[in-house]
Amino acid sequence: MTNTIKIKSYQKEFAYSYTSGAYATIELLKTAPKLLDCVYVHSQYRDIDGITALCKAKEVPCIRSDKAFSSVNQKENSYVLGVFRKYVNTLWDNEPHVVLVNPSDMGNLGTIIRTITGMNVKNLAVIEPAADIWHPKTIRASMGALFHIRHASFHSFEEYAKAYPKHEIFPFMLEGEYAPEQITPHNLFTLVFGNEATGLDARFRQMEHSVKIPLTDKIDSFNLASAVSIGTYVFARKNGLI
Repeated sequence: MTNTIKIKSYQKEFAYSYTSGAYATIELLKTAPKLLDCVYVHSQYRDIDGITALCKAKEVPCIRSDKAFSSVNQKENSYVLGVFRKYVNTLWDNEPHVVLVNPSDMGNLGTIIRTITGMNVKNLAVIEPAADIWHPKTIRASMGALFHIRHASFHSFEEYAKAYPKHEIFPFMLEGEYAPEQITPHNLFTLVFGNEATGLDARFRQMEHSVKIPLTDKIDSFNLASAVSIGTYVFARKNGLI
């Protein structure tokens, strides 16, 4: 792939995005180098020779340019920038899924991607409207884990459920009926979480396996990323994923 993209501040409608920082860029170089248009390296980066050698091995152009970082308004401590083309995924229908309904925070979204990757859950569905999964902030928060999972967006939860009818649905709610450890293991589980402000609406309470994470009366709820971490850990352990 040749360097044909004129870089500028990221916009959602772009057909491309950026990996901000060495870690995420190196993950993409290792997992899917053909997606990369090029890699820019700042003069202050300490391992220029290392990243240059990796780019050469993966046949990805590596350009030394300080100006590129100001063009996309990168953070001062970000000295490696990958330019890659967005791509389309479908979820594996024979593996567990996590579904996020209208997540609004890119930091949370990236953290969740990193967490489920660590729990060996490799499929993420996002119900729109939602935070931009391709935004450099999301990718940076995921520490490059985005490139280790499959992800897809849906207009509604009903659209998702219709596409994957064999999955057993487990919505996580404050009014849930079961604690996570009470759930019988299921090979094809879907864990569903609401957004940061409102959680899941009442229709999810009518589903057969609503789940509540026990907590003290000192707080009203867990942060979304924390809830996903707890729920995914319990289900991953029950089903031998980790």
